[in-house]
Amino acid sequence: MAIEVFWGSGSPFAWRVLLALEHKRLPYVSHVLQLSKQEHKSPAMLAMNPRGKVPVLKDGDYVCFESLAILYYLDRKYPADPLFGQSAEEAGTIMRVICEYEAYIEPHLTTILRAVFAGNDDLNSEAVTAAMHVMGREARTLEGRLSKSEWIVGEHYSAVDMVVFPGIQLLKRALEKPNAGVLSSRFMPVEVNYPALGRWLARVAALPGYERTYPPHWRSS
Repeated sequence: MAIEVFWGSGSPFAWRVLLALEHKRLPYVSHVLQLSKQEHKSPAMLAMNPRGKVPVLKDGDYVCFESLAILYYLDRKYPADPLFGQSAEEAGTIMRVICEYEAYIEPHLTTILRAVFAGNDDLNSEAVTAAMHVMGREARTLEGRLSKSEWIVGEHYSAVDMVVFPGIQLLKRALEKPNAGVLSSRFMPVEVNYPALGRWLARVAALPGYERTYPPHWRSS
């Protein structure tokens, strides 16, 4: 049976899984759920993931949720085209950088995204300003890495690229909104302010299968 993946358009966590499946060239059946209609909380979905979140991956009788757990499962189950490097040392570095991203970048990214997309927060607030300062600092760290290598860790595309990429794309999308002008000049255009990061974004977007992972609703908005 083919792998099934249940996801929502624009979810950065689901996007990681789609990128991994395409990288490994694994056939899969895609189920795009309408999050606005709460389809991810339907009885059928809650039977697979009682937390009512996406992504969910079903491989035969096995069900896995939480994006990093799915990436780890895919790498153990289908080791060709590895996600976590070629050695124990590289795997450790990849996981460390992922942990750094989730601990030190993701919370601040979430603050910015909520402020821009919800439209209820003051974009000049202390919290949002502090979050943008953190994003700038962390972008400089990524810029330093990517100025020395095509990928964030080592010489190969890996899980850490798949984890970070959707977050940066969401940040770019947020900062392109008309109401985000007060924030965008601190980061945009990426290709000018962070040229190595900009080249990396283009590199990921040029990978085979990338178009199948692109959030459908972004094409019409």
